[in-house]
Amino acid sequence: MPTSGVQGGKGAFCALNFARGAFHARHVHLGGSMSFLRDISCEHIMDSLADGVFTVDLDWSITFFNRAASAITGVPRAEALGRKCWEVFRSSICDGACALKAALAAGESRSNRSLFFVKPDGSKVPISISAAPLRDRRGKIMGGVETFRDLSALTLMQKRLDGLYRVEDILSKSPVFQRTLGILPQIAASGSTVLILGESGTGKELVARAIHNLSPRSGEPFVAVNCGALPENLLESELFGHKAGAFTDARRDKPGRFQAADGGTLFLDEIGDMPLPLQVKILRALQERVIEPLGAVAGVPVNVRIIAATNRDLEDMVARQSFRSDLYYRLNVVRLALPSLRERPEDIPLLAKHFVDRQNAQHGKDIQGLAPEVLQRLMRHGFPGNVRELENIIEYAFILCPSGLIRLEHLPESLAPQAQSVAAPPFCGTLDEIKCRAVAATLARNEGRVMAACRELGVSKDTLRRILNKGGPAPHG
Repeated sequence: MPTSGVQGGKGAFCALNFARGAFHARHVHLGGSMSFLRDISCEHIMDSLADGVFTVDLDWSITFFNRAASAITGVPRAEALGRKCWEVFRSSICDGACALKAALAAGESRSNRSLFFVKPDGSKVPISISAAPLRDRRGKIMGGVETFRDLSALTLMQKRLDGLYRVEDILSKSPVFQRTLGILPQIAASGSTVLILGESGTGKELVARAIHNLSPRSGEPFVAVNCGALPENLLESELFGHKAGAFTDARRDKPGRFQAADGGTLFLDEIGDMPLPLQVKILRALQERVIEPLGAVAGVPVNVRIIAATNRDLEDMVARQSFRSDLYYRLNVVRLALPSLRERPEDIPLLAKHFVDRQNAQHGKDIQGLAPEVLQRLMRHGFPGNVRELENIIEYAFILCPSGLIRLEHLPESLAPQAQSVAAPPFCGTLDEIKCRAVAATLARNEGRVMAACRELGVSKDTLRRILNKGGPAPHG
């Protein structure tokens, strides 16, 4: 029996027994399969399986790793053996909801858990796993075995069926937003300066990170600075750094964020809040690729891609001379306008499910989703805080919801008390508001599926969106 050291031999023996059982279960109709299996090496059996298989000892060190496991994870077998399983997989449940750990604790198998792991190149792979304890001939647990199947093709097919588009961690069913997501790879490859516009909470930094991760600079730093969070004197030092003695308490040289991002991407969030004097220095950095640390006598060359973002109207600020026109045009090479959550209501059920799944993975819970009345409440909410507000609502609900479905009593007080009050009469408000409430309720009933709602209401997609935009956020209650 081929082995890879002492651990590899022990793990291979255990995994062989596991594989024999699996192989026999699938091919029992052939007859005589067990005698056939005894004549085949462990390596041949394990490497013939399409599913990844690995085993661990009681110290969580990997003792066996088959060919499919190596192909799916992108980690060579020799590198995986002897390492801790979480170092190899970096899975979404490695932080506390480990299926293998649960199987060992219960002394029985755990099947068909869906999750993702992170490959060495940073890409995420969706998988389905089954785990079971490994016992010696006396029945004593000596480790664990886990099988996993790559669900990438299935996930892609399901997204196409659902009309879902995803780039990095950004997902949407909205045609408006999908057009933006569809051009991110080309924007990333271009290397041009990008200006991202959108309300707070629409995901501007997420889009900036996606551009960086899809670009040739992805192996270099991504550095984010909130230009509105620091006073002017601190912001200048934070961005450009300073030399020792440049000001009181400057006892040593300190590189700024431009130098920290050298070779990579610098994300300037809330660029509209940047004071005018600093805008001049940012302009020079963009034009000449040179910065001047405080107290320096010479410029420092930097190679940084700038992505800026703001929730303010920069064109209006330029007209009022509160933002430099030359900097605005230098930043506005590629312009991306992100829609608010109100403009893409079909994404509310999708994003809510995404956040529920993430919270389940992080906290080891099994919340099944949202009760219908909760989804309807969310569909009628105005979401001034956009996607970030929705994420916070789901996180809050997880604190109060022990299991099952998230219900109205688990929502924050800003939403839940109104849900328990007397409902507003169906014909209360302006005609636009009444239409808006009807559309919101129909979208909720159809779990955000726009075309299904359109068919039920007998209107086109454009008409439905126009009703929502004219009616504004539907009144609560």
